[in-house]
Amino acid sequence: MSAILLDGARLPDGRVVRILAADGRIAAINDVAAPAVPTEARRVDVGGLLAAPGFIDLQVNGACGRDITADPEAMWTIGDSLARHGVTAFLATIVSSAAGRVDEAIEAWRQEPASPGAVPIGLHVEGPYLSPVRAGAHRREHLRAPNSDEASSWRPQAGVRMVTVAPELPGALGLVSELSARGVVVAAGHTDADAATGRAAVDAGVRYATHLFNAMRPLDHRAPSLAAALLDDERVTIGLIADGLHVAPELLAIVRRTVGPGRLSLVSDAMAGLDMPPGPMRLGDVEVLVGENGARLADGTLAGAIAGLDVGLRTLVAATGCDPSEALAAVTSTPAELLGLGEGRGRLEVGGRADITLLTPGLEVAATLVAGEVAWSAEPHRWA
Repeated sequence: MSAILLDGARLPDGRVVRILAADGRIAAINDVAAPAVPTEARRVDVGGLLAAPGFIDLQVNGACGRDITADPEAMWTIGDSLARHGVTAFLATIVSSAAGRVDEAIEAWRQEPASPGAVPIGLHVEGPYLSPVRAGAHRREHLRAPNSDEASSWRPQAGVRMVTVAPELPGALGLVSELSARGVVVAAGHTDADAATGRAAVDAGVRYATHLFNAMRPLDHRAPSLAAALLDDERVTIGLIADGLHVAPELLAIVRRTVGPGRLSLVSDAMAGLDMPPGPMRLGDVEVLVGENGARLADGTLAGAIAGLDVGLRTLVAATGCDPSEALAAVTSTPAELLGLGEGRGRLEVGGRADITLLTPGLEVAATLVAGEVAWSAEPHRWA
């Protein structure tokens, strides 16, 4: 039996416990005052560290120099980089591209080769059914009207867990209904829609906001945009990029107070520049310059992000003053519940997957365990 005992871990609720992971599952969670767990497991003292469920990132374009849209098989090679940031599971994101690229990504996801670190649990198809007015870093020549035939195979069983559309496009609401009926989480994003269209989109099945505020019509006090409709509807989970560049801290605080802990989902929107030095990178077939001011097109448009999900966690706490346990929900239980994930993902519970992120009191990642195996550690000697 492959087993490891984490001794002295502090849970988000303040309890100090021993966590036994065996054969990829959490076998026991015992108070340290209880009798020792009888096991031959390797014991690791993690006293002083916070044990959280493994982070779940709903929007990853790439990392460590590799772009998933350009090379879908890269989703199986970037997991070790994501684990550095506490991520144990993620959605591999395919940005707007030529017809057939999503099918290639589906085939790459089905291969399921051995993957070190974080695991791609499916695809987030971000486009091509987006507004040319709010295209952001998406190539406009790849944008097109919603097409039910093209999307006929998109379903969770095939790996497509999330699809972002602009709901104002012709035929979009019909496609929203079709995808949501198959169990796909449909998101509104890269959109110029107004609030009325946003309400119609939610009624049709939209349940997520892709990076709220970014690539959307701005909020206006007399002409509220789609963003207002999504914030106001309890059926919708709000996605935000909290890297310090995409959304101002005041807006982070307002959103957190508006939607509460159960409706807020942080994403990294990481692109190939994550964990890479400054220089030219790719996002799909677009050239992006990575530098001190993030990842940007030549005209200054933001093109994904180069901060990990752990940065978003710390940014949310700093901007809002919320308890770390509330911020952790935005990268664990909330995305897990949105996707309807099983296996105990997003929670620490006996019988669930042993996906565990260990954090310092300052919420820096100390170690990441994927299915009970150490995928990354800031102190390798501790786990030797």
